[in-house]
Amino acid sequence: MRTLLSVDRRRYLFPAALASLLFIGSLKIILENIKTIHLTDAFFWPQRTEHRVVRRPITVSDDETIERSCNIFQGKWVWDNQSHPLYTEESCPLLVKQVTCQKNGRPDSSYQNWKWQPDGCNLPRFNALKLLEILRDKRLMFVGDSVQRSMFDSMVCLVQSVIPEGKRSLQKVPPRKIFRAEEYNASIEFYWAPFLVESISDHATNHTVMKRLVRLDSISNHSKQWEGVDILVYESYVWWMYKPTINATYGNLDNVQEYNVTTAYRLAMETWAKWIESSISSHVQKVFFMTMSPTHLWNWEWKKGDGGNCFGESQPIQRPYWGTGSNLDIMGIVKDVLGQLRVNVRLLNITQLSEYRKDGHTSVYGERKGKLLTKEQQSDPKNYADCIHWCLPGVPDTWNEILYAVLLQDYRKF
Repeated sequence: MRTLLSVDRRRYLFPAALASLLFIGSLKIILENIKTIHLTDAFFWPQRTEHRVVRRPITVSDDETIERSCNIFQGKWVWDNQSHPLYTEESCPLLVKQVTCQKNGRPDSSYQNWKWQPDGCNLPRFNALKLLEILRDKRLMFVGDSVQRSMFDSMVCLVQSVIPEGKRSLQKVPPRKIFRAEEYNASIEFYWAPFLVESISDHATNHTVMKRLVRLDSISNHSKQWEGVDILVYESYVWWMYKPTINATYGNLDNVQEYNVTTAYRLAMETWAKWIESSISSHVQKVFFMTMSPTHLWNWEWKKGDGGNCFGESQPIQRPYWGTGSNLDIMGIVKDVLGQLRVNVRLLNITQLSEYRKDGHTSVYGERKGKLLTKEQQSDPKNYADCIHWCLPGVPDTWNEILYAVLLQDYRKF
């Protein structure tokens, strides 16, 4: 397996087109969806009142239980056009243009039919009704950048079809998106915080800045929105990786210094960890941290390449693989910080399984500067292919299948 023990500058040299897609394209997603799909009189999150709806017990069968000895993050992708995809672009009208690769002209659809098969056990079949029952009277919040937002979009698509029309809502209140399941008094939410700590890129619709500035010791503006959330799923990676260094402050706002990215990332994670330890009650709240979502910017890493990227790829990598789009130093920092926490934060280690999926990116079938690529742009994948974001249905659905499996396991314990 290819490993890099030191920071390789190539990790930071994203092509200009991809950098633009990452920041400007994410702006379009939120702007396009400012209009509310369905408004209700309820507020944005479940209310704790005297009239709580009584939880209806659900049955968890033995084949929905993952053995403790099974590492669900180690396995392989298997072809399954019977049970996957779990939904379609047509069945989920809430999807935005950036991820609807079929509608945007992608000629193949096989990226939708791969299922993650752990070694030694099976993931339970995703059951939207069971998940909604688990979430009754609760808030599930995804926190991070546009990659994490795709996990939110995926989860909404996985559950929305079983909720009657008029009993569900999607509201955009930047930096949040809130999907409500009224009958369950439950919400699935997304909160924009690309660095987790505060930065000049925190405005959800005006964050396209080429010179980043991060406050490594400040998190309160974000964390007050996380207080009391029942299930939190965090992610932060790709925004850190634009250059080997990043401008940041620590303590004195007037003292802006240039930090090595790995040093800055550790300081930011330690700030986040302090809030977790001081604010999370493990007996009533669950916290997850999702590892980095890999990029596939250079095809020479998995084959005898020609200077291309993820464009035209239609099959997963079927051998051990670790690309330069995933930084081992960052991975180590995440494990170190989580390992020192006194509060239980569980790692969703999606990096290796996603490394194999060079075929799952939006490539030239997404948006750039808020518009679908023209035919001329699509014919120039070297400059216009997006090998950061993922098509939906696709890889982020598997991340949610894993999250569901863990939540189901927890539910059975009680």
